[in-house]
Amino acid sequence: MLGHLYEMQDCSAARALELVGERWSLLILRDAMFRGHTRFSEFMKTLEIAPNILTKRLAGFVDTRLMTLSSDGQYRLTQRGMELKTVVIALTIWGDKWVRPGPVVYIDNGSGKPIEQVIHAADGRRDLEAEEIGVRRR
Repeated sequence: MLGHLYEMQDCSAARALELVGERWSLLILRDAMFRGHTRFSEFMKTLEIAPNILTKRLAGFVDTRLMTLSSDGQYRLTQRGMELKTVVIALTIWGDKWVRPGPVVYIDNGSGKPIEQVIHAADGRRDLEAEEIGVRRR
């Protein structure tokens, strides 16, 4: 069995994968974010996931404060969990472009128009292309 910790990686992406990088994790979060699922049975029905796996993932999300579990059995995204929305959107947009277009388009709730994700330079004067982005230590 593969481990899910990246102890030798000094990287925020590795730390994030420790929380959401297991199989099914992003799909569970996606359904909470965009389908409004809050109940175990809702996730089971749409994902067709094994109950033991779903139980483990949801418990992990509660433990890491990505979700809360109310006394009536509802799982709700915290702000921390909800901020993964941009990650799910970015992965979907990448998948639409490079793997196969999917059946959903993310929209601006106000205008109903499709959204696009861009990365702005810190000075805000221009959008950056992927090849223009590098990394350095803080």
